Amino acid sequence: MRRKRLIGPATEEKPAGAAASAGRRPRRRRRLGEHFLHAYTWLVLLWLVAPILAMIAFGFNDTKSKQNNTWQGFTLKWWRDVGAIPDLTTALKNSLTIALLSMLIATVLGTMIGMALGKHVFRGKNGLNLLLFANISAPEVVLGASLLSLFITLGVPRGFLTILIAHSMFNISYVAIVVSTRLAGYDVSLEEAARDLGAGPFATFRLVTLPMIFPGVLSGALLAFALSIDEFIITTFNAGNTLTFPLWVFGATRVGVPPQVNVMATIIFVGGVLLAGVGAVAGRGRRARPPAEDAPTTPA
Repeated sequence: MRRKRLIGPATEEKPAGAAASAGRRPRRRRRLGEHFLHAYTWLVLLWLVAPILAMIAFGFNDTKSKQNNTWQGFTLKWWRDVGAIPDLTTALKNSLTIALLSMLIATVLGTMIGMALGKHVFRGKNGLNLLLFANISAPEVVLGASLLSLFITLGVPRGFLTILIAHSMFNISYVAIVVSTRLAGYDVSLEEAARDLGAGPFATFRLVTLPMIFPGVLSGALLAFALSIDEFIITTFNAGNTLTFPLWVFGATRVGVPPQVNVMATIIFVGGVLLAGVGAVAGRGRRARPPAEDAPTTPA
């Protein structure tokens, strides 16, 4: 008993200090982990953004040779002479035109397919889902070669039209999947209530369905535009004599890429960022918009 009394107080004081030191260690480890995670995130972002920053910077390079890979001074002349190379300007116009047209076609058709998948149950629905995901997951070489075989078999000359068909084909799957995902958990009773109040099919779609799925439709359209404007492999198989911006740049790498390419790529990048920002703001505004309150009625 005496031995227990002698060592009792000492053993009672140790756990308090040990608990305090043990409490500081997890905090330090947590802080170190947070700092490491933040630093790692910024390094990854810098690694991803570095090529874009280099592309933008060399659009202002005062190069004296065909190779635009050595910094020789700052200038704005390439921005003033952005259309000095007619073939490059034509290729950029082709890319923008094909991207806009394929975006419109894929948005309309993909939205209808996505609404069918998200709202209805029908025979072959699982097979259609499998087909859409197979189109996305298939290698671009396979898609390009299969489309080339199809056009040759049907006797369709390769050119602007075949590029547009190819781009619209693979963009439809992306838009359909985005829209069908947006319709997950969609309340069909809203449409039924609109029809009970006298709205026709078109009015119900315009006033009820479209506002609900608009963020998904807009996201799918922007994704289709981005995928089309920089598509290279499928375009190579089906381009014929038509040049797009990626095809022209690839051909120019053999002799030297002019600074106008950096300028045009910068314009495309800034335009894409602005479109993505507008889409994000529009989607956030629709989600944050409060429901309309019933107008107060006054007794007669």
